[in-house]
Amino acid sequence: MEQYSRLFDCLSIESIIQKPALLSAKVNGSYKDLSTKSIIETTNALTNGLIQLGISVKEGIENQDKIGLISNSRPEWLITDFAVQQSGAILVPLYPNTNPEDIVFIFNEAGVKFCFVNDRKTYLKLVELKSQIPSLQQVFCFTEAADVISWTTIQLPPDEAGLAEIENRKASVKEEDIATIIYTSGTTGKPKGVMLSHKNIVSNVKNLMEVIDGIGIRDKKCLSFLPLNHIFEKTITYVYLYNGFTIYYAEGMETIAENLKEVKPALFVTVPRLLERVYEKIMNTGSELTGIKKKLFFWAVDLANKFRLDNNNPLYAMQLAIADRLIFSKWRAALGGNVYAIVVGGAACPPKLAKLFTAAGIPIMEGYGLTESSPVITVNRFNKKNRRIGTIGPAIKNVAVKIAEDGELLTKGEHVMVGYYKNPEETAQVIVDGWLHTGDIGTVVEDRFYKITDRKKELFKNSGGKYIAPQPIENLLRGSRFIEQVMVVGANEKYVGALIVPNFENLKKWMSLNGLPFTNIQDAISNPLVLKHYKSIMDGFNKELSAIEGIKRFRLLPKEFTVESGELTPKLSMKRKVIMEHFSKEIKAIFSK
Repeated sequence: MEQYSRLFDCLSIESIIQKPALLSAKVNGSYKDLSTKSIIETTNALTNGLIQLGISVKEGIENQDKIGLISNSRPEWLITDFAVQQSGAILVPLYPNTNPEDIVFIFNEAGVKFCFVNDRKTYLKLVELKSQIPSLQQVFCFTEAADVISWTTIQLPPDEAGLAEIENRKASVKEEDIATIIYTSGTTGKPKGVMLSHKNIVSNVKNLMEVIDGIGIRDKKCLSFLPLNHIFEKTITYVYLYNGFTIYYAEGMETIAENLKEVKPALFVTVPRLLERVYEKIMNTGSELTGIKKKLFFWAVDLANKFRLDNNNPLYAMQLAIADRLIFSKWRAALGGNVYAIVVGGAACPPKLAKLFTAAGIPIMEGYGLTESSPVITVNRFNKKNRRIGTIGPAIKNVAVKIAEDGELLTKGEHVMVGYYKNPEETAQVIVDGWLHTGDIGTVVEDRFYKITDRKKELFKNSGGKYIAPQPIENLLRGSRFIEQVMVVGANEKYVGALIVPNFENLKKWMSLNGLPFTNIQDAISNPLVLKHYKSIMDGFNKELSAIEGIKRFRLLPKEFTVESGELTPKLSMKRKVIMEHFSKEIKAIFSK
């Protein structure tokens, strides 16, 4: 592994070349395997096609051709990534749900020349925007339709001379060259293009190898469903490839449960929100049980809530074994029955969830990183000695981490980005003397386990001048199955309040069990008994918070924060400023007394 320095070098490893199934995706309802050899052939045909379209090797980041990619996770995404790298161009991938305004801004700033898209709908949307993007020459679609240009039309199997040209281009790609520009939507301002070199990402891949090796997986199968333009999923994908895994792609977010049972993966990565939804389904299933089955279910859940990694009590171990046989084994079966561990990142994972799943024999390995750090900085290991629930784990190999005087977590190493595209001023602000300023406030537990307490820019002062960190409070509140989303407010106010989006499905069930009619959402969130129920939930959580952090008043909202409304980023982070503008009346009402 150490001799490889570019991302596409994984296709040159003999053991990987011989794999009969490197990638696999659903075709006509069944998983179809793609061998490494077939992937190399398609990659070379696409590389040759790009060369024939005029992609040339140029010096300098701004002079290099840029190729856009707007698609969900699928083998075609990765093949396009390989081909763009081999051609000497730079990939500019976007989320499938990126709004038109951001697409136009990003593609114009990057000067995107060609773009590959997932489906006909995205194709037609981009063709409609084409007049606003002068650099964009052509759009190609992964799926076939009468009114699209298929990506297969530019796949030209190379002859001997063509193969020689591809090899020349591959040889000219250096580890310092930019492999991709990933635009971070951020919670404020315009998107920023993070320039990541082959060296940035490959160093992260290499440094994560000991983490994967430490799990001791024998049946190397994984399920991929997070967007591949998210650096978390992309880097982990290359970890899988270099480790000889077969990557299966979920059909979509709504089919993950079914695909887990079909694939039976040993490992997958996810974000906390999806883990929360699995938890909600588990709890809903338990609530619908009756008699002794229901009692046993909630006995097991209560047992899991008391879980500690260092608990060596023989009686507890015996109880856990009984709960495992009767209850937890069914949870594992729902995830395919073969999961060694789940790697969680992208946002803070509520400790309650980590305890619950770990107790159920599904270790949660929570990690932390940024797009700007390629991304992994720290991660909890599979080995219990190097895992602490409620933390983001120790730093990974060859990555330096320190806490600045103001509490900000800083990192240094080969994983730190080259900089922001066409934005040297912003680059100079976040990278000082080689140290990347993450913008997150952190602490250290036991001298090696890091913990994020909040975003530096999201801290606010109450009217008494005390700092409030909203993220830990929000993470705690989301532990309730009756809360879908929550945003803590209270800058310059006497107390802390919260905007709460209920989990409407669970709220409906609760109302039904308590004899309350559900006519519509607005009436439900105004119902005095519903408000009393949420007040009791807040009172329970307030016992775990300090006096200045407790939620004194709240407002239930009738609809979720969404990407389409501009309240969430594509990776589902809250845009606090936008939410405060959209719900200014509700916030005013919280502090009106």
